[in-house]
Amino acid sequence: MTFLTYFALGVALFVVAPYLAHRLRRRHAEERPFAPAHLVPSARPRARRRAKLEDRTLFLIRAASIIALALLGASPLVRCTRLAMSRSGTSVAIAFVLDDSMSMRATDPVTSRTKFRRAREGAREILASLREGDAAAIVLAGAPARVALGATTDISSARAALEAMHETDRATDLDGALAIAKTLVADLPQIDRRIIVLSDLTDGKPDAPPLGEASDVAVWMAMPELREPAAAGDCGLLSADRSGASIRVRFACTEASVAKDREIEIKDGDKVIASAKLPETTVGEAVAIVPGNDAREFVAALTGTDAIASDDLAPVLAETGPAAIAVVGNRTDQAVATGGVPAVEQALAALHLDMTVRPIPQAPDRKEDTAAFAAIIVDDPPGFTPEERHVLAAFVERGGMLLLALGPHAAAAPLGANFEPLLSRAVEWSSASTKGAVATASPIFGEAAASLEDLAPAGRAKLADEDASAYETVLAWSDGSPLVARRMRGRGEVWMTTLPFSLDTSDFALRPGFLALLDAFVSDARTHSAKRRSDVAVPWTFPGARQLEAIGPVGPVTPRNEGGLRIVPELAGAYALTVDGAKELRVAAPIAREIDFRPRAVTSKATSSSLGGGVAVVDVSWIVALVLLALLASEIVLRALTRPRGQVA
Repeated sequence: MTFLTYFALGVALFVVAPYLAHRLRRRHAEERPFAPAHLVPSARPRARRRAKLEDRTLFLIRAASIIALALLGASPLVRCTRLAMSRSGTSVAIAFVLDDSMSMRATDPVTSRTKFRRAREGAREILASLREGDAAAIVLAGAPARVALGATTDISSARAALEAMHETDRATDLDGALAIAKTLVADLPQIDRRIIVLSDLTDGKPDAPPLGEASDVAVWMAMPELREPAAAGDCGLLSADRSGASIRVRFACTEASVAKDREIEIKDGDKVIASAKLPETTVGEAVAIVPGNDAREFVAALTGTDAIASDDLAPVLAETGPAAIAVVGNRTDQAVATGGVPAVEQALAALHLDMTVRPIPQAPDRKEDTAAFAAIIVDDPPGFTPEERHVLAAFVERGGMLLLALGPHAAAAPLGANFEPLLSRAVEWSSASTKGAVATASPIFGEAAASLEDLAPAGRAKLADEDASAYETVLAWSDGSPLVARRMRGRGEVWMTTLPFSLDTSDFALRPGFLALLDAFVSDARTHSAKRRSDVAVPWTFPGARQLEAIGPVGPVTPRNEGGLRIVPELAGAYALTVDGAKELRVAAPIAREIDFRPRAVTSKATSSSLGGGVAVVDVSWIVALVLLALLASEIVLRALTRPRGQVA
């Protein structure tokens, strides 16, 4: 406010005048004749008592009148502004690009409001200025950019959709959001089309081309104050991993000075069990040593305060290597003539996987033995023992992948060993000559299926009709029986081939079709075995799951059913999941580039005042004037009602 505003409001100080007047006011006492008083000699009073405050109601009315008069004098000098766009008189079509990324959670220390709340208020003010015939759409710029509301002329629906939006810890995707916004308004009948960006423009690309440079739709950066970096800066914890007694915590800061005098604390509930000083750098890691080697769930916390509080905590996870693929088989019998490893292991190595291939002598018979595996490949097993069957069935139902190559040993299973519940009947081995597979348009094999057309094995396994009908045939023999089949079981899958991988039976393992089979199998295994920690907004899918419950950092999270249950973690932190009764913990980690507060450049046209800006709003003076008139009228009525009446003679 200016000096004139304070001066006008200073009129309110005159409220003291009625108070002093009422305090100094004294009434003359009513005189009545009393004969004996004439016998008492008169004396001058040495002091007079000051009169008490009288007519309190009248005093309050007069004081309120003076305050209203001061407000009336100051109201023309006060300028309240709201965001509005300029228009040429025609109807307009606008698409809001509202940034809901983590950097928009930076809090203003004065107003205690986040940038997202300020941006949403700006969008609300612009919506209030729209007229009948205007259209509005809303695009959220948190990665991946997505449509929150399609173009509509129902402004009340747009207002309701805007109020339902909330802050997230996503990354920023301004380029994708602008492209989507352009498609939403490009085909609308309104002549005037605009894209209104409400963002801090910190998408981790400060050196990228200016926004709005090549757009044929007008782009308006409506609130330039959002681009001002938070004064407090920010440090965020990206991950916390435990290996033995050591806990390594990775972090990122906007500037090295923000990390000064701050520490990492390892907490067990509210108890601090270890700490480490934060190095003064923008990206780095701190190591804390915890006593003991138990399996308690710890949390790494960052001391001090900064602009964003949601990235100051990180659940500690036990370090695990990449998910492994177990290969079960007789390495002596299956070794190639050159003395190398079995063909299936060579084929997996040729695929250059990011998953470890681990040979094991037999199928696991304990649940804990399968914890490190995403997939298990078993070549020509002689059936499974009851313990192995139980463990493998549970492994598949939890989301594991199992590939069985049936051969002569599978058909000669010893007593007590079978393939239930994967197969209900015994496997038959046929040594009759068989023509190769029928090339089909299978999405798994593609053109590689043609390499199996002349396959001529020394024999093949045959499934019972009821078992063959329970599986989906991916590739068939020339007589229609399955060569490769698969089946969903729980959250995982069971794949089968009716040929073993041994080169003594066929050259199946040396053909391109075999590599295509393994590549598809490993790809599905990678999909089923989600990592315990992933970036915010990376979906967690649970194919085959029947029931899914999730509790995130702020409460329950509703799963989506889009061809299978899935969860999109929008907030950083720990998520307690219950999948078909089995509990597991997963963590959504913040993305480092959201801690970079350097804004991206914009074109000069995008900040032009011709597109809109703040509009002065002064509409309270008439209300104050009416209140003042009412107070004056009340004073007149009150004085008329309390006027002293004349004495009766």
